[in-house]
Amino acid sequence: MWVYFDPTKLKMKLLWKLLVLQSLMGCLAERSVIHSPVFSKQPGSIVFPVDSQGKNREVVFSCEAQGSPTPLYRWKLNGTVIVPKSGSHYSLSGGNLRISHLNKDQDAGTYQCLASNSFGTIVSREASLTFAYLENFKTHRRNSVSVREGQGVVLLCGPPPHSGDLTFSWIFNEYPSFVKQDTRRFVSQETGNLYIAKVEPSDVGNYTCVVTNTVTKTRVQGPPTPLVLRSDGIMGEYEPKIEVQFPEVVHVAKGSTVKLECFALGNPVPSINWMRADGISFSRKVDMRKASGVLEIPYFQQEDAGTYECVAENSRGRNSVKGKLSFYAPPHLIEKPQDAEKPIDDLLTWECKATGKPKPSYRWMKNGENLEPVGERIQVVNGVLSISRLDLADIGMYQCVAGNKHGEVYSNAELKVIVVAPDFSFNQLRSQTLVKEGGDMLMECRPKMSPWGELSWRKGSEPLRESDRVSILENGNLRIWNVTKSDAGVFTCVASNLFGEASSSGTVTVKEPTIITTPPSTLDVTVGESIVLPCQVMHDPSLELKFTWFFNEQLIHFGNHGGFFEKVGGQHSAGDIMIRNIQSRHAGKYTCAVQTKVDSISIAADLIVRGPPGPPTNIQVEEITDSTASVSWRPGPDNHSPITAYTIQARTPFSLGWQAVTTVPEVVGGHQLTATVIDLNPWVEYEFRVLASNAIGTGEPSKPSKQARTKETSPKVTPANVSGGGGSRSELVITWEPVPEELQNGAGFGYVVAFQHQGATNWMQAVVPSPETSKYIFKNESIQPFTPFHVKVGVFNNEGEGPFGPIITIFSAEEEPGRAPTRIRAKSLSASEIEVSWKALPWNTSKRRVLGYELRYWEKREKEETASVQRTVGNHTSAIIRGLKGSNTYYITVRAYNTAGTGPPSSTVNVTTKKPPPSQPPGKVMWNASNSKIILNWEQVKALENESEVTGYKVLYKRNRHSRPSIMETNTTSVELSLPIDEEYFIQIKPFGEGGEGSSSRQITIPRIPGPNAIGSASKVSTLSALSTIALSFTARTSL
Repeated sequence: MWVYFDPTKLKMKLLWKLLVLQSLMGCLAERSVIHSPVFSKQPGSIVFPVDSQGKNREVVFSCEAQGSPTPLYRWKLNGTVIVPKSGSHYSLSGGNLRISHLNKDQDAGTYQCLASNSFGTIVSREASLTFAYLENFKTHRRNSVSVREGQGVVLLCGPPPHSGDLTFSWIFNEYPSFVKQDTRRFVSQETGNLYIAKVEPSDVGNYTCVVTNTVTKTRVQGPPTPLVLRSDGIMGEYEPKIEVQFPEVVHVAKGSTVKLECFALGNPVPSINWMRADGISFSRKVDMRKASGVLEIPYFQQEDAGTYECVAENSRGRNSVKGKLSFYAPPHLIEKPQDAEKPIDDLLTWECKATGKPKPSYRWMKNGENLEPVGERIQVVNGVLSISRLDLADIGMYQCVAGNKHGEVYSNAELKVIVVAPDFSFNQLRSQTLVKEGGDMLMECRPKMSPWGELSWRKGSEPLRESDRVSILENGNLRIWNVTKSDAGVFTCVASNLFGEASSSGTVTVKEPTIITTPPSTLDVTVGESIVLPCQVMHDPSLELKFTWFFNEQLIHFGNHGGFFEKVGGQHSAGDIMIRNIQSRHAGKYTCAVQTKVDSISIAADLIVRGPPGPPTNIQVEEITDSTASVSWRPGPDNHSPITAYTIQARTPFSLGWQAVTTVPEVVGGHQLTATVIDLNPWVEYEFRVLASNAIGTGEPSKPSKQARTKETSPKVTPANVSGGGGSRSELVITWEPVPEELQNGAGFGYVVAFQHQGATNWMQAVVPSPETSKYIFKNESIQPFTPFHVKVGVFNNEGEGPFGPIITIFSAEEEPGRAPTRIRAKSLSASEIEVSWKALPWNTSKRRVLGYELRYWEKREKEETASVQRTVGNHTSAIIRGLKGSNTYYITVRAYNTAGTGPPSSTVNVTTKKPPPSQPPGKVMWNASNSKIILNWEQVKALENESEVTGYKVLYKRNRHSRPSIMETNTTSVELSLPIDEEYFIQIKPFGEGGEGSSSRQITIPRIPGPNAIGSASKVSTLSALSTIALSFTARTSL
């Protein structure tokens, strides 16, 4: 394919000049970084205060741009280039413009700075020069103003010619007496006039307007205006008349501060109030100075726009004015064009976007001059600049200017149009292209050149001939279909244009195609089995194979998936995989993809997994009675094995998980989708679920059904463990275990307690309405102690009465024992034990049984009320009190008790415990083992003065740490134990005396001794240290 570039479309002279310049700039770029001009400082507007006394008045507009080559500067005034001449009052210093000997008539206007270098020209934003001045008042005398008392008046200021913002104030009679503004007096900063809502006699005098220029700080005074009162009466009351009001529409810039003035004349003095017509309340930033009639809104935003109303009101009436605040914003660029480098004949599109209110309009400039559309080649539409068929004349600096009536913003971009001879440096042909026989091949040829030229192909040294299989595409790429072995070889792409020629070559190698020899298949397995999925191929032996497996089009990551998948293809041409312990979720489509450098193919196998059925769905519960419910369902997937049976399970708030239930039919076949559940408890909320089974097993359960409550019926279950007895005098106490909620069969459940004297014919009944109650007490003064009653407990609910339980015998409350035990004796057994004995009372009399005895004991220094209590059960006549303190005196009483309480106390006895046993353990324990004997020796323990004397020692020994010890007593400080020495022993020694057992020695460990003899000792060192040296290198170990 041939692509031509027509040079006649350009002005050749300009083309070659720009081409030489571009080459020169390219050379310079190798030495230093060159770039187009970019403003680093732009001029700002200046307000110059006119001083009539000044002679050498001057201003300086700043302008500075970065660029290489260094930019040159020019300036424009009101669109006309300023040409500084010798003796001119314009001069340049760098990019700054100095204007001396200012003349407000000639020099006022709009200035712009232009910066240029070899890349082009850019224009700065506009900056204005204005002159601020304030002349004197022309009039030297003013007529007096005559008003009635109570009338309103306006005193005009009439400021002299000026430029710049002014402020106004008024002098009353003489300086420095200024008029103070309040609800009655107001000075407008818009007109300068003084407004007095209601004149009073004190207002009579001379008023002078003072005008100040905020820029020049110049102040001038007007002629005084006399204010006098008329003598023809006082002005009556009248409604407000608004004299100061704001325009119907006020345009306010975003972020600025706006002040609205409103003042009215009237009698009485009117009040001024502000509001928004849309009813929205003012934000906190709004300042309403009612006394001065000014509404101030700082930092104006879009939400502050709207209609505002000023209301003036007094007792005679009301008046108001409205005005609209209109929001505006100067343009703000949100999308800017970027520098572009384009080949010749290409298309350029730059987009420029800006926000603002009103909506900005756009214009484009090139090298400081407005760019006008040129036919279809150069177009500007809504800020979008497009230039087609770029040529070298389009090179330069472009600026997008977005503007509305409130300002303009500029954005710069540089356009470079390049011409390049063909170059493959960055886009060489692929050096090696592998393709399979019978496949398709694409060789891309993408040289860099501008303008675009001709592309041609060679195979070897001969031009490539196109055919029905070989084609050179429009973009110059080479396409070959149905590749054969003869297509192998070296291919060369040749590129040429007006500025040169270049080529690039690559080799094509044709390989054998890859073929999968395993046919597609469908495999059938059972859950839990393992299977191998084959993938065998034939391929070009010079190519490496890559096998990839997919399950339902998702890549299989071997090593993940719970270890189910494993590669087992051992040969180079095999990619077999094994699936171990197959589950139902492994059913689906498996794809083996084989890839080489030249081709990729795949084959799929469908795997059917037979397993237990999936969970049934749509569980419905219907036809509910008090003990049955009809359950229906929809079958889940059978997982390729027919469903043979269904099982129904239920749970309630009272059951432990899910329980199998009885159904009709008893066995639910695989074709049945409904069954009746029987033997349910009435008035219980049930959930049901269904499980399906087949020849392989039982599947997962269905989701639970919605809760369903069985209907109510009269109760059938009576309370268990009915018993009683005890209580206070004249009481019959009856107790039982409450019936569980799941067996109450309905709401309103309660108990009927029936009882009668043994031998009586009539039953007395009491209703207990609370299902949680477990006791009923019948009290009647006629009940004799320990009288037998026949008792039975029945049940009821809202549906009716249920049965009574079996009849049992319960005795009424008995009387506490009436006599105290006698012959109380107490003796000390040790420092911590006392034995107490007494004579027993008659046992189990008809009215006053004795169930046991209660011992109360307390120390000598304590009171009886704090006594400790110990009870015996049965007809015992002695007891041992333990855990006492040594050498202490204790007081003791004994009482008999039964279910009614305790009887009277016995006489009090006292006894003193023995001295405490020795606190020091035996020391210096030595041992010697030989043959079948272990001999122990230790130091005698000496009791302290407050301790009981040592009367002997107890030796405790055992074979392991957890067995019960054997005990040997001795009254000497040595003992001989006949024990086999081929065992390990643990030994402790305790002293004892009449005060009891003393402190034990540390536990001694005697190790298993294989030799004839060994000796050792127990010391107080750490158990991790060596305790002593023994014969045959054995160690005796101690532990706490």
